[in-house]
Amino acid sequence: MSRFILLLVVTMSVLTASTTEAQLNYPKPAKDDVVDDYFGTQVADPYRWLENTDSSLTHEWVEAENKVTFGYLDKIPFRSKIKARMEEILNYPKYTSPMKVGKYYIFEKNDGLQNQYVVYIQEGLSGEPRVLLDPNTFSSDGTVALGGIFPSNDDKYIAYSIQKAGSDWQEIFVLDLATGKKLNDHIQWVKFSGANWWKNGFFYSRFEEPKQGTFTSANENMKVYYHKLGDNQSKDSLFYEDPSHPKRGLYCGSTEDERFISISINEPGRKGNMVLIKDTEHPETGFVSVNSNLDVECGIIESDGNTIYLQTNKNAPKNTVMTTMISDPSDWKTLISESNDVLEATSFVGGKLIATYMKDASNHVYVFDLNGKKLYEVGLPTIGSASGFGGKKKETEVFYTFSSFTYPGTIYRYDILKNTSTVFRKSQVKFKPEDYEATQVFYPSKDGTKIPMFLIYKKGLKRDGKNPCYLYGYGGFNISLTPGFSTLRIPLLENGVVIAIANLRGGGEYGEAWHEAGTKLRKQNVFDDFIAAANYLCNEKYTSHEKLAIAGGSNGGLLVGAVMTERPDICKVALPAVGVMDMLRYHKFTIGAHWAFDYGTSDDSKEMFEYLYHYSPLHNIHEGVNYPATFITTADHDDRVVPGHSFKFAATLQEKYKGQNPMLIRIETKAGHGGGKPLSKAIEEAADEYSFMFYNLGVMPKY
Repeated sequence: MSRFILLLVVTMSVLTASTTEAQLNYPKPAKDDVVDDYFGTQVADPYRWLENTDSSLTHEWVEAENKVTFGYLDKIPFRSKIKARMEEILNYPKYTSPMKVGKYYIFEKNDGLQNQYVVYIQEGLSGEPRVLLDPNTFSSDGTVALGGIFPSNDDKYIAYSIQKAGSDWQEIFVLDLATGKKLNDHIQWVKFSGANWWKNGFFYSRFEEPKQGTFTSANENMKVYYHKLGDNQSKDSLFYEDPSHPKRGLYCGSTEDERFISISINEPGRKGNMVLIKDTEHPETGFVSVNSNLDVECGIIESDGNTIYLQTNKNAPKNTVMTTMISDPSDWKTLISESNDVLEATSFVGGKLIATYMKDASNHVYVFDLNGKKLYEVGLPTIGSASGFGGKKKETEVFYTFSSFTYPGTIYRYDILKNTSTVFRKSQVKFKPEDYEATQVFYPSKDGTKIPMFLIYKKGLKRDGKNPCYLYGYGGFNISLTPGFSTLRIPLLENGVVIAIANLRGGGEYGEAWHEAGTKLRKQNVFDDFIAAANYLCNEKYTSHEKLAIAGGSNGGLLVGAVMTERPDICKVALPAVGVMDMLRYHKFTIGAHWAFDYGTSDDSKEMFEYLYHYSPLHNIHEGVNYPATFITTADHDDRVVPGHSFKFAATLQEKYKGQNPMLIRIETKAGHGGGKPLSKAIEEAADEYSFMFYNLGVMPKY
């Protein structure tokens, strides 16, 4: 790295009301001479040093970039009004579904504009709520958030996790429910794991404490430990490890009666998970295999006596429910056959199985008996998304939340025996659903595949090609974009924006075949689906390319980056958030290796390298191309999609682009990939994104 000693040259923006975006003076960072050899192809990586987020040079670059970006945003005349409107809209009481824990009900509430939801507990549904946990007291700036709550099986305690500055690293603590007293237990270096209670303690998965300056290093050698209540973490016992496979993920669970303990194992580049199980009534037998095929997904729903209930895609791409016996756990029998619709989730509550299905990206929920007979369908208000339905095996009531694009999130109490739903809490958001319309269309992609897309807009919309449009997509990791209400997007609808949400291949909307159609050497299908969505919206006069903004986050950030570099004419504004932009090196950071099933890696083969190189956003920025106005967002503590992706993408865009459009990056500090972000930061980021979008689409908001 002979050039790494060069000083970072920083020039600040001199943007004034009379200057144009072409005169933005971006930082001019040093360029390194790093070159990698991929199967004989030499690939330069001049901004490799920006991967080091702990470097003082990187910190200087971040500060300089933010100065340019916020200098630009400060000149947008309506930016403060958009932020004020968002605060006004969001200033109402918000609740989560209650969790029943013995005689208690636990729920979260935000009074309005609190940075974090507060956890309340009450005895019975008519009891007086009291504060159990207030994450707003965890830090002065709201950047320490609650990760999850994990009740003990005897209903006496809860373990809870916290996340600092948006990092995926978690710490676990324990509360006594009766007194609200915090115990001395403190667990550190946990990642992607809850606290799974068993007897007088709990299991958790962790990595070794990272060394100083290894923020972006790969996370390896995950281990499962058991913590006995009251002990110091140093006394925790190692329960399971797999040193011969350091990249594998290990996750521990147990059944409600604590008889069976399971270990779920996944491996980078494989789409399924192995499952091992231990019968604690016969500990001498050790672990036995329920599923040994890393290309089959298998999850334990619950057990009942000797019977174990599984949800799996074994010989069923749209998922099914099967059973097995501990005497022969590899012998599976079908209980609920595969449907034409995708089985998303199954819970064992009230002596019944509650199964949530997805049809054309919206939910249907059915109740089955333990023999697999369908008893009835849960009546949902309209086309939309339902989540919840969790509880213990003997409970006869559960809670679920239902929402749709124009149906604010409403919490329902469901009586399993009577098959009746009653409104438990209705949203108090000031929104008039009758003023808006939501519809679903199907459009052809490049290869003729029909792709579903939701459209939400003001009633009376004129399809004259002049409407601003916000097109959002994801297309990966078997994740489905189902109808849901977003308070943060109300300002878009109020200002005549058509919101379009495309259900691209790579997602889970139609099962595993739909997912696989957007992976590895078929990833281009995802980009083609998104480009076809943009063309459909323009051809049908919902909008025009000059009034179109494309948006996505994480894998969706990759989507936006790939589409804007492949088809820069497709839109006027590009909004890639926390995106995977360097497809040749993504697998070398934190948990990136676990994305290999969707992407493949540049180490796999020459063919895979060439395919990734062909669409990798970072490597497809060229001089002389008129890229859309681009607003990149990331955060300095993102340890999932590390910020180096966005840093290098922004630096390269700013170096090579010579046109009129702004190429900006907004770097949030003390924040991560998105989870646990303080409400104040979420509002500021959304207001900045919408302001940039409106300004560059030539739209003057009505505020």
